[in-house]
Amino acid sequence: MVLEGLTDLMHGELMRPLEKENILILSGDAQPLDVVGMHELADDILQTLKDEGVTDVITLAAYVGENGETVLGTVTDPESAKALNDCRIPLLRSGAIGGMNGLLAGLAPRYGMRGFCLLATTSGSDTVDVRAASRLLGIPALYTPHGWPAGERMPRLARVAFRLVEKMMARWCDGIVCVCEYEKRFALEKRIAAAEKLVVVYNGVRNVGAELRAKTERTPVRICSVARFDAPKDHRTLLEALALLRETAWEIDLLGDGPQQGEMQRLARELGLGDRARFRGYLPDASGLLAQAQIFVLSSRSEAFPRSILEAMRAGLPVVATDVGGVGEAVTDGVSGRLVPPGSPHALASALRELVESAQLRQSMGKAARTAYEQRFQFEVMAGLTAAVYATVQSRTARLQRFA
Repeated sequence: MVLEGLTDLMHGELMRPLEKENILILSGDAQPLDVVGMHELADDILQTLKDEGVTDVITLAAYVGENGETVLGTVTDPESAKALNDCRIPLLRSGAIGGMNGLLAGLAPRYGMRGFCLLATTSGSDTVDVRAASRLLGIPALYTPHGWPAGERMPRLARVAFRLVEKMMARWCDGIVCVCEYEKRFALEKRIAAAEKLVVVYNGVRNVGAELRAKTERTPVRICSVARFDAPKDHRTLLEALALLRETAWEIDLLGDGPQQGEMQRLARELGLGDRARFRGYLPDASGLLAQAQIFVLSSRSEAFPRSILEAMRAGLPVVATDVGGVGEAVTDGVSGRLVPPGSPHALASALRELVESAQLRQSMGKAARTAYEQRFQFEVMAGLTAAVYATVQSRTARLQRFA
Protein backbone atom coordinates (compact mmCIF):
# COMPACT_ATOMS: atom_id res chain seq x y z
CA MET A 1 0.00 0.00 0.00
CA VAL A 2 1.47 3.35 -1.00
CA LEU A 3 0.51 6.67 0.55
CA GLU A 4 0.13 9.45 -1.97
CA GLY A 5 2.04 12.05 0.00
CA LEU A 6 1.59 11.45 3.76
CA THR A 7 2.52 15.03 4.64
CA ASP A 8 -0.07 16.47 2.23
CA LEU A 9 -2.77 14.05 3.35
CA MET A 10 -2.29 15.12 6.97
CA HIS A 11 -3.61 18.55 6.00
CA GLY A 12 -6.03 17.47 3.27
CA GLU A 13 -9.57 16.24 2.97
CA LEU A 14 -8.81 12.80 4.39
CA MET A 15 -7.79 14.21 7.80
CA ARG A 16 -10.20 13.21 10.57
CA PRO A 17 -10.12 12.34 14.31
CA LEU A 18 -8.73 9.00 15.46
CA GLU A 19 -11.29 6.20 15.47
CA LYS A 20 -12.01 5.74 19.17
CA GLU A 21 -13.20 2.13 18.87
CA ASN A 22 -9.94 0.97 17.34
CA ILE A 23 -6.80 -0.35 18.98
CA LEU A 24 -3.41 1.23 18.58
CA ILE A 25 -0.39 -0.97 19.27
CA LEU A 26 2.97 0.56 20.13
CA SER A 27 6.16 -1.45 20.17
CA GLY A 28 9.03 -1.03 22.60
CA ASP A 29 12.48 -2.57 23.00
CA ALA A 30 14.53 -4.43 25.57
CA GLN A 31 17.25 -1.81 26.10
CA PRO A 32 15.90 0.91 28.44
CA LEU A 33 19.28 2.56 28.97
CA ASP A 34 19.72 3.01 25.22
CA VAL A 35 16.22 4.13 24.39
CA VAL A 36 14.78 5.50 27.63
CA GLY A 37 13.84 8.77 25.90
CA MET A 38 12.00 6.81 23.24
CA HIS A 39 10.05 4.90 25.90
CA GLU A 40 9.13 8.13 27.68
CA LEU A 41 7.82 9.54 24.41
CA ALA A 42 5.77 6.40 23.81
CA ASP A 43 4.30 6.56 27.32
CA ASP A 44 3.45 10.25 26.89
CA ILE A 45 1.77 9.66 23.54
CA LEU A 46 -0.12 6.70 24.98
CA GLN A 47 -1.49 8.83 27.83
CA THR A 48 -2.40 11.64 25.44
CA LEU A 49 -4.39 9.26 23.25
CA LYS A 50 -6.24 7.99 26.32
CA ASP A 51 -6.97 11.57 27.38
CA GLU A 52 -8.47 12.13 23.93
CA GLY A 53 -10.84 9.21 24.41
CA VAL A 54 -8.99 6.44 22.56
CA THR A 55 -9.80 3.88 25.22
CA ASP A 56 -8.51 0.63 23.73
CA VAL A 57 -4.77 1.17 23.45
CA ILE A 58 -2.24 -1.62 23.84
CA THR A 59 1.48 -1.18 24.33
CA LEU A 60 3.52 -4.05 22.99
CA ALA A 61 6.81 -4.20 24.90
CA ALA A 62 9.90 -6.38 24.94
CA TYR A 63 12.25 -6.78 27.88
CA VAL A 64 14.85 -9.13 29.32
CA GLY A 65 13.40 -12.04 31.29
CA GLU A 66 14.66 -13.72 34.45
CA ASN A 67 16.96 -16.07 32.53
CA GLY A 68 18.33 -13.40 30.21
CA GLU A 69 16.00 -14.21 27.34
CA THR A 70 14.09 -11.54 25.44
CA VAL A 71 10.37 -11.87 26.06
CA LEU A 72 7.44 -10.05 24.54
CA GLY A 73 4.14 -9.11 26.11
CA THR A 74 1.43 -6.50 26.25
CA VAL A 75 0.44 -3.80 28.69
CA THR A 76 -2.50 -1.43 28.54
CA ASP A 77 -1.47 1.75 30.34
CA PRO A 78 1.65 3.83 31.05
CA GLU A 79 2.00 2.58 34.63
CA SER A 80 2.03 -1.03 33.47
CA ALA A 81 4.52 -0.07 30.78
CA LYS A 82 6.89 0.82 33.62
CA ALA A 83 6.19 -2.44 35.45
CA LEU A 84 6.08 -5.08 32.73
CA ASN A 85 5.76 -7.95 35.18
CA ASP A 86 2.11 -6.94 35.62
CA CYS A 87 1.30 -8.04 32.05
CA ARG A 88 -1.98 -9.98 31.88
CA ILE A 89 -1.21 -11.60 28.51
CA PRO A 90 1.20 -14.58 28.56
CA LEU A 91 4.69 -13.56 27.48
CA LEU A 92 6.26 -14.92 24.32
CA ARG A 93 9.84 -15.05 23.15
CA SER A 94 10.72 -12.28 20.70
CA GLY A 95 13.02 -12.52 17.69
CA ALA A 96 10.80 -14.33 15.19
CA ILE A 97 7.90 -13.29 13.01
CA GLY A 98 5.95 -16.26 14.34
CA GLY A 99 6.24 -14.97 17.90
CA MET A 100 4.85 -11.56 16.99
CA ASN A 101 2.18 -13.06 14.74
CA GLY A 102 1.18 -15.49 17.47
CA LEU A 103 0.94 -12.76 20.06
CA LEU A 104 -1.29 -10.60 17.87
CA ALA A 105 -3.45 -13.56 16.99
CA GLY A 106 -3.69 -14.40 20.70
CA LEU A 107 -5.18 -10.99 21.35
CA ALA A 108 -7.97 -11.58 18.84
CA PRO A 109 -10.39 -13.43 21.18
CA ARG A 110 -10.10 -10.60 23.67
CA TYR A 111 -10.30 -7.61 21.36
CA GLY A 112 -11.42 -8.93 17.98
CA MET A 113 -9.10 -8.68 14.98
CA ARG A 114 -11.29 -6.01 13.38
CA GLY A 115 -10.30 -3.77 16.28
CA PHE A 116 -6.68 -3.60 15.19
CA CYS A 117 -6.42 -0.39 13.19
CA LEU A 118 -2.70 0.34 13.33
CA LEU A 119 0.69 -1.01 14.31
CA ALA A 120 3.07 1.78 15.33
CA THR A 121 6.64 0.74 16.03
CA THR A 122 9.77 2.64 17.00
CA SER A 123 13.49 1.89 16.83
CA GLY A 124 14.38 -1.40 18.42
CA SER A 125 15.30 -5.01 17.89
CA ASP A 126 11.69 -6.14 17.41
CA THR A 127 10.67 -3.66 14.73
CA VAL A 128 11.32 -6.10 11.87
CA ASP A 129 8.95 -8.55 13.57
CA VAL A 130 6.29 -5.87 13.97
CA ARG A 131 6.41 -4.75 10.36
CA ALA A 132 6.46 -8.30 9.02
CA ALA A 133 3.51 -9.25 11.24
CA SER A 134 1.57 -6.21 10.04
CA ARG A 135 2.08 -7.40 6.47
CA LEU A 136 0.91 -10.93 7.27
CA LEU A 137 -2.14 -9.76 9.21
CA GLY A 138 -3.11 -6.94 6.87
CA ILE A 139 -2.81 -4.24 9.54
CA PRO A 140 -1.38 -0.88 8.44
CA ALA A 141 2.02 -0.09 9.99
CA LEU A 142 3.83 3.10 10.95
CA TYR A 143 7.54 3.16 11.78
CA THR A 144 9.42 5.84 13.69
CA PRO A 145 13.21 5.33 13.54
CA HIS A 146 14.84 7.36 16.33
CA GLY A 147 18.05 7.37 14.32
CA TRP A 148 18.27 5.06 11.33
CA PRO A 149 20.14 1.85 12.22
CA ALA A 150 21.63 2.17 8.76
CA GLY A 151 23.29 5.47 9.69
CA GLU A 152 26.84 6.32 10.73
CA ARG A 153 26.59 4.72 14.18
CA MET A 154 28.00 1.32 13.17
CA PRO A 155 30.73 -0.29 11.03
CA ARG A 156 30.46 -0.10 7.25
CA LEU A 157 29.42 -3.71 6.62
CA ALA A 158 26.75 -3.51 9.30
CA ARG A 159 25.47 -0.26 7.78
CA VAL A 160 25.10 -1.92 4.37
CA ALA A 161 23.26 -4.90 5.88
CA PHE A 162 20.89 -2.77 7.93
CA ARG A 163 20.25 -0.48 4.98
CA LEU A 164 19.11 -3.45 2.90
CA VAL A 165 16.84 -4.63 5.70
CA GLU A 166 15.36 -1.16 6.19
CA LYS A 167 14.77 -0.80 2.45
CA MET A 168 12.87 -4.09 2.36
CA MET A 169 10.87 -3.30 5.51
CA ALA A 170 9.95 0.16 4.22
CA ARG A 171 7.85 -1.51 1.52
CA TRP A 172 5.68 -2.93 4.29
CA CYS A 173 5.11 0.42 6.01
CA ASP A 174 2.17 2.70 5.32
CA GLY A 175 4.14 5.61 6.69
CA ILE A 176 7.53 6.42 8.21
CA VAL A 177 7.78 9.20 10.80
CA CYS A 178 11.22 10.83 10.77
CA VAL A 179 12.20 12.75 13.92
CA CYS A 180 13.99 15.48 11.92
CA GLU A 181 14.63 16.62 8.36
CA TYR A 182 18.12 15.11 8.48
CA GLU A 183 16.62 11.65 8.97
CA LYS A 184 14.23 12.19 6.08
CA ARG A 185 17.05 13.34 3.79
CA PHE A 186 19.10 10.29 4.80
CA ALA A 187 16.24 7.96 3.88
CA LEU A 188 15.87 9.63 0.50
CA GLU A 189 19.60 9.78 -0.28
CA LYS A 190 20.07 6.10 0.59
CA ARG A 191 16.84 5.19 -1.21
CA ILE A 192 15.47 3.49 1.88
CA ALA A 193 11.92 4.72 1.30
CA ALA A 194 9.88 6.70 -1.18
CA ALA A 195 9.22 10.37 -0.41
CA GLU A 196 5.44 9.85 -0.21
CA LYS A 197 5.88 7.56 2.79
CA LEU A 198 8.03 9.97 4.80
CA VAL A 199 6.81 12.67 7.17
CA VAL A 200 8.77 14.71 9.74
CA VAL A 201 7.50 15.09 13.31
CA TYR A 202 10.07 16.64 15.63
CA ASN A 203 10.56 15.18 19.08
CA GLY A 204 8.95 17.16 21.86
CA VAL A 205 9.18 17.24 25.66
CA ARG A 206 6.65 18.27 28.30
CA ASN A 207 7.06 21.67 29.88
CA VAL A 208 8.34 22.21 33.42
CA GLY A 209 7.60 24.79 36.07
CA ALA A 210 9.49 28.05 36.53
CA GLU A 211 11.44 26.52 39.42
CA LEU A 212 13.18 24.26 36.89
CA ARG A 213 14.41 27.10 34.66
CA ALA A 214 18.14 27.74 34.70
CA LYS A 215 19.68 30.94 36.04
CA THR A 216 22.35 31.35 33.39
CA GLU A 217 23.94 34.48 34.89
CA ARG A 218 25.26 32.65 37.95
CA THR A 219 28.91 31.87 38.62
CA PRO A 220 30.95 29.77 38.92
CA VAL A 221 29.60 28.31 35.73
CA ARG A 222 28.19 24.80 35.87
CA ILE A 223 28.17 22.88 32.60
CA CYS A 224 25.88 19.87 32.16
CA SER A 225 26.01 16.99 29.69
CA VAL A 226 23.41 14.21 29.43
CA ALA A 227 24.57 11.29 27.29
CA ARG A 228 25.16 7.56 27.50
CA PHE A 229 28.84 6.68 27.89
CA ASP A 230 29.26 4.97 24.54
CA ALA A 231 31.46 5.58 21.50
CA PRO A 232 28.99 7.66 19.42
CA LYS A 233 28.67 10.21 22.27
CA ASP A 234 32.43 10.90 22.17
CA HIS A 235 33.04 11.98 25.78
CA ARG A 236 36.77 11.85 25.07
CA THR A 237 36.54 14.98 22.89
CA LEU A 238 34.54 16.73 25.61
CA LEU A 239 37.03 15.91 28.36
CA GLU A 240 39.97 16.93 26.19
CA ALA A 241 38.21 20.22 25.45
CA LEU A 242 37.68 20.86 29.16
CA ALA A 243 41.37 20.18 29.80
CA LEU A 244 42.11 23.14 27.51
CA LEU A 245 40.02 25.33 29.84
CA ARG A 246 41.70 24.46 33.12
CA GLU A 247 42.52 28.12 33.83
CA THR A 248 38.87 29.21 33.65
CA ALA A 249 36.24 28.81 36.38
CA TRP A 250 33.81 26.03 35.60
CA GLU A 251 32.58 22.65 36.80
CA ILE A 252 30.67 19.95 34.92
CA ASP A 253 28.00 17.36 35.73
CA LEU A 254 28.13 14.32 33.45
CA LEU A 255 24.84 12.40 33.54
CA GLY A 256 24.56 8.91 32.13
CA ASP A 257 26.13 5.49 32.33
CA GLY A 258 27.32 2.93 29.82
CA PRO A 259 30.28 0.77 28.79
CA GLN A 260 32.80 3.64 28.59
CA GLN A 261 32.02 5.29 31.91
CA GLY A 262 34.99 3.79 33.77
CA GLU A 263 37.37 4.64 30.92
CA MET A 264 36.16 8.27 30.87
CA GLN A 265 36.53 8.59 34.64
CA ARG A 266 40.15 7.45 34.33
CA LEU A 267 40.72 9.88 31.46
CA ALA A 268 39.31 12.76 33.52
CA ARG A 269 41.86 11.99 36.27
CA GLU A 270 44.70 11.71 33.75
CA LEU A 271 43.78 15.11 32.28
CA GLY A 272 43.89 16.69 35.72
CA LEU A 273 40.22 17.62 35.84
CA GLY A 274 39.97 16.42 39.43
CA ASP A 275 36.67 16.96 41.22
CA ARG A 276 35.58 19.59 38.67
CA ALA A 277 34.16 16.74 36.56
CA ARG A 278 31.40 14.96 38.47
CA PHE A 279 30.09 11.67 37.09
CA ARG A 280 26.48 11.53 38.27
CA GLY A 281 25.41 8.23 36.70
CA TYR A 282 22.06 7.60 35.10
CA LEU A 283 19.13 9.75 36.27
CA PRO A 284 15.60 9.10 34.97
CA ASP A 285 14.87 12.84 35.23
CA ALA A 286 17.66 15.33 34.50
CA SER A 287 15.54 18.47 34.91
CA GLY A 288 16.81 19.20 38.44
CA LEU A 289 20.47 19.27 37.47
CA LEU A 290 19.75 21.13 34.25
CA ALA A 291 18.09 23.85 36.31
CA GLN A 292 21.30 24.26 38.31
CA ALA A 293 23.48 24.56 35.20
CA GLN A 294 24.45 27.58 33.08
CA ILE A 295 25.55 25.76 29.87
CA PHE A 296 24.57 22.47 28.23
CA VAL A 297 27.05 20.56 26.08
CA LEU A 298 26.81 17.50 23.81
CA SER A 299 29.89 16.25 21.96
CA SER A 300 28.42 13.37 19.93
CA ARG A 301 29.89 12.05 16.69
CA SER A 302 26.45 10.86 15.59
CA GLU A 303 22.89 11.82 16.51
CA ALA A 304 19.37 11.86 15.12
CA PHE A 305 17.42 14.50 17.06
CA PRO A 306 18.49 14.26 20.71
CA ARG A 307 15.87 14.69 23.40
CA SER A 308 18.57 15.87 25.84
CA ILE A 309 19.09 19.06 23.83
CA LEU A 310 15.36 19.78 23.90
CA GLU A 311 15.33 19.34 27.68
CA ALA A 312 18.22 21.79 27.96
CA MET A 313 16.43 24.32 25.77
CA ARG A 314 13.31 23.86 27.89
CA ALA A 315 15.38 24.85 30.93
CA GLY A 316 16.57 27.97 29.09
CA LEU A 317 20.17 26.85 28.70
CA PRO A 318 22.49 27.89 25.87
CA VAL A 319 23.60 24.76 24.01
CA VAL A 320 27.08 23.93 22.77
CA ALA A 321 26.90 20.88 20.53
CA THR A 322 28.50 19.14 17.61
CA ASP A 323 26.82 19.83 14.27
CA VAL A 324 25.69 16.28 13.52
CA GLY A 325 22.37 14.75 12.51
CA GLY A 326 19.43 17.03 13.19
CA VAL A 327 21.11 19.02 15.98
CA GLY A 328 21.28 22.12 13.79
CA GLU A 329 17.51 21.95 13.31
CA ALA A 330 17.06 22.59 17.04
CA VAL A 331 20.05 24.83 17.84
CA THR A 332 20.67 27.94 15.76
CA ASP A 333 24.40 28.71 15.76
CA GLY A 334 25.11 32.11 17.28
CA VAL A 335 21.51 32.54 18.47
CA SER A 336 20.51 29.75 20.88
CA GLY A 337 23.96 28.22 21.20
CA ARG A 338 27.10 27.25 19.33
CA LEU A 339 27.58 24.43 16.83
CA VAL A 340 31.05 22.95 16.29
CA PRO A 341 32.46 20.17 14.09
CA PRO A 342 32.58 16.71 15.70
CA GLY A 343 35.84 15.33 17.05
CA SER A 344 37.50 18.73 17.56
CA PRO A 345 38.51 19.45 21.19
CA HIS A 346 39.85 22.90 20.25
CA ALA A 347 36.64 24.00 18.51
CA LEU A 348 34.56 22.71 21.40
CA ALA A 349 36.81 24.42 23.95
CA SER A 350 36.60 27.73 22.07
CA ALA A 351 32.78 27.65 22.04
CA LEU A 352 32.62 26.74 25.72
CA ARG A 353 35.12 29.45 26.67
CA GLU A 354 33.02 32.08 24.91
CA LEU A 355 30.00 31.24 27.03
CA VAL A 356 31.86 30.60 30.28
CA GLU A 357 33.38 34.08 30.12
CA SER A 358 30.19 35.99 29.19
CA ALA A 359 27.12 35.97 31.43
CA GLN A 360 25.36 38.29 28.98
CA LEU A 361 25.86 35.84 26.12
CA ARG A 362 24.65 32.94 28.25
CA GLN A 363 21.50 34.86 29.12
CA SER A 364 20.69 35.93 25.56
CA MET A 365 21.33 32.51 24.06
CA GLY A 366 19.48 30.77 26.89
CA LYS A 367 16.45 33.00 26.35
CA ALA A 368 16.52 32.25 22.60
CA ALA A 369 16.75 28.52 23.35
CA ARG A 370 13.73 28.69 25.63
CA THR A 371 11.75 30.61 23.00
CA ALA A 372 12.60 28.01 20.34
CA TYR A 373 11.43 25.25 22.68
CA GLU A 374 8.14 27.01 23.38
CA GLN A 375 7.44 27.60 19.70
CA ARG A 376 8.54 24.29 18.19
CA PHE A 377 9.39 21.51 20.61
CA GLN A 378 6.68 21.27 23.25
CA PHE A 379 5.22 17.82 23.71
CA GLU A 380 1.72 18.91 22.77
CA VAL A 381 2.93 19.92 19.30
CA MET A 382 4.57 16.54 18.74
CA ALA A 383 1.58 14.61 20.13
CA GLY A 384 -0.87 16.51 17.93
CA LEU A 385 1.16 15.88 14.79
CA THR A 386 1.68 12.22 15.73
CA ALA A 387 -2.06 11.74 16.21
CA ALA A 388 -2.60 13.46 12.85
CA VAL A 389 -0.29 10.95 11.16
CA TYR A 390 -2.12 8.05 12.84
CA ALA A 391 -5.51 9.40 11.81
CA THR A 392 -4.35 10.03 8.26
CA VAL A 393 -3.12 6.46 7.85
CA GLN A 394 -6.37 5.16 9.34
CA SER A 395 -8.43 7.28 6.96
CA ARG A 396 -6.33 6.39 3.93
CA THR A 397 -6.45 2.69 4.75
CA ALA A 398 -10.22 2.73 5.27
CA ARG A 399 -10.70 4.50 1.93
CA LEU A 400 -8.55 1.97 0.07
CA GLN A 401 -10.35 -0.92 1.72
CA ARG A 402 -13.73 0.43 0.65
CA PHE A 403 -12.62 0.49 -2.97
CA ALA A 404 -10.63 -2.75 -2.89
